[in-house]
Amino acid sequence: MALSIQLAKLGYAVALFEKEQYPYHKVCGEYISMESWDFIESLGMPLSGLHLPVINKLLVTAPNGNKLEQELPLGGFGISRYKLDAALKEIAVNNGVAVFENCKVTDVVFSNNGFTLQTTQGKFSGRTCCGSFGKRSNLDVKWNRDFINQKPNKLNNYIGVKYHVKTKFPAGTIALHNFKDGYCGISAIEENKYCLCYLTNAENLKASYNSIEEMEVNILYRNPYLKKIFENSERIYSSPVTISQISFEKKTQVENHILLLGDAAGMITPLCGNGMSMALHGSKIAAGFIDLFFLGKISRGEMEKGYTRQWRSVFSKRLRTGRQIQSLFGKTWATNIFVSVMKKMPSLTRSLIKQTHGEPF
Repeated sequence: MALSIQLAKLGYAVALFEKEQYPYHKVCGEYISMESWDFIESLGMPLSGLHLPVINKLLVTAPNGNKLEQELPLGGFGISRYKLDAALKEIAVNNGVAVFENCKVTDVVFSNNGFTLQTTQGKFSGRTCCGSFGKRSNLDVKWNRDFINQKPNKLNNYIGVKYHVKTKFPAGTIALHNFKDGYCGISAIEENKYCLCYLTNAENLKASYNSIEEMEVNILYRNPYLKKIFENSERIYSSPVTISQISFEKKTQVENHILLLGDAAGMITPLCGNGMSMALHGSKIAAGFIDLFFLGKISRGEMEKGYTRQWRSVFSKRLRTGRQIQSLFGKTWATNIFVSVMKKMPSLTRSLIKQTHGEPF
């Protein structure tokens, strides 16, 4: 939606296809780095007037209860995907974007220097095509992308679970509570609500007879901070939002001449808390190259190579750092040691945080 708004404002005819109906709840930590604030406002969303919680402190706990606290150099703010997506859709429509909801794209074919899209609402064509379809989609499978074929390992066999809750927790703090083979984040969003979202491997769920509730009691509750949060929070919705088959493997940024955005281009580990800012920044990069292509200043090949080169220049280091940190949050003993060491080295903690975040764009 961010890309569609930018291109529509440049005067191009844009169609956006969404298989669901906006807005809807998604598995997401719902924390956005302050690096994205000015950009989101430039799209037409008045963040300054929404009274959103500003988050400037990080709390990390180990499974044994040891905790680390650190100021966030840039900070962030909390907003639910439901509220953000609703606002961006309205802005997109008001700028002339044709939004097709409940419309699944089943195939994309490039030929004669253009694209033909097969969807559940008919056939469409266009000069450029971009994909922002998340962590894993039917098109990933159809294109046989490399990460699809990876055997289950510590980077690609995760599940995500999200709740919205009412609880007592400092609105200016984002917490990351670790447990065996996973971690759970909690941070404030709009209307005095909190996002409680965790990531763990599929084996934890399997060991709990595929029961999310049993897994939480048997595994997450071993961290005393998590046990307290779960037992003293009021769930706003009866069931959590879930997702499976999450992969942090390396991905390509262009596939079959399609520019890929957000998690489709590369997913940073959630513990870095910066996936939405990366997606938004990526849309700005893509919009710049697409505009140059439409103006005839660069070829399609130059657009694709330029986008890939700049995307990797901006994000590759963050993704690499995220994967390295992720590898330390696995075995309980390793996480306990990591938190204990980082607690004694605040300058190193600040350095790691900076490596997973960028500057305002």
